[in-house]
Amino acid sequence: MEGDMSGKTCFMKYLITSLFAFLIAFSTVFAQADAVATTQTETQAPTSDENSLLWEISGKELSTPSWLYGTIHLIGKDDFFLTDSTRLFIGRSEMVVFEINMEDMTDITAQLGLLMKAFMDNGKTLKDLLNEEDYKLVQDHFAEIGMPLFMFERIKPMFLTVMASGDMSPTAMSSGEMVSYEMEIMEISQAVGKKMGGLESMEFQMSVFDSIPYEAQAQMLVESIKSSDEGNEEFAKMVELYKTQDIQGMVEMMGDSEGIAEYEDLLLNTRNKNWIPVMGEMMTTQPTFFAVGAGHLGGENGVVALLRKEGYRVKPVR
Repeated sequence: MEGDMSGKTCFMKYLITSLFAFLIAFSTVFAQADAVATTQTETQAPTSDENSLLWEISGKELSTPSWLYGTIHLIGKDDFFLTDSTRLFIGRSEMVVFEINMEDMTDITAQLGLLMKAFMDNGKTLKDLLNEEDYKLVQDHFAEIGMPLFMFERIKPMFLTVMASGDMSPTAMSSGEMVSYEMEIMEISQAVGKKMGGLESMEFQMSVFDSIPYEAQAQMLVESIKSSDEGNEEFAKMVELYKTQDIQGMVEMMGDSEGIAEYEDLLLNTRNKNWIPVMGEMMTTQPTFFAVGAGHLGGENGVVALLRKEGYRVKPVR
């Protein structure tokens, strides 16, 4: 009995870690497709001369500036960097804000509640959604990366799409092979007593996936595995663009992402628009450092353009 309970505890801990890995990797897979189907107009969207991960926000009713920084969520430890300017402006801010409040991710009660939302409804399993050939493809792939599929049969396929990559696995994070920008920035901020916040809740991010049918999610999973080599090459190229702070290059690279293009408004554009009034309220109250996926920055529907359209001055800082 004791061994059985220990196994269940281990299993729950593994799932929670997997869920955490998924949430912070969200934009690596989806948010970096931002603005792929949009056309830049006038001077609202960042130009190639304005490429930067760090932006200063001023003007309108702001008495002091705030800052916007683009992350890549998960990156190899050898590729991770934070510029001196980024560290300086984290220090000058009074509040550090992420897509979700990263401090919530350390609350085991919140994690357990969120974990239950990761399961499909009505006892649905992945085997119910795929034909025999595709199911075996997924099963074999997860076995190869050391994550037996039987542990995740009832998990929503969108989660498995992210976890299917070895680089995105909980073991890659726990071993230190991959680094979370959000976690690093949070630790820097906590060390100097900064307040933390989020632009949206974990529950909201989870609810976004409920709007995508399980069958569509399952097909995305299959396609991501079939094109895993190509995906790895694209991620490597994305990292290189990120290291040179080439957000325009990131936008140009992406193109329409097969399988999720029809959900672009749901996953990206609507969220960007929802963030603007939230950011405005926070910036009016105190100088704030915002850290969101770099894919949210560029393009006509990106955060930089939307802030400019609201009357803020948003300029790149290198």
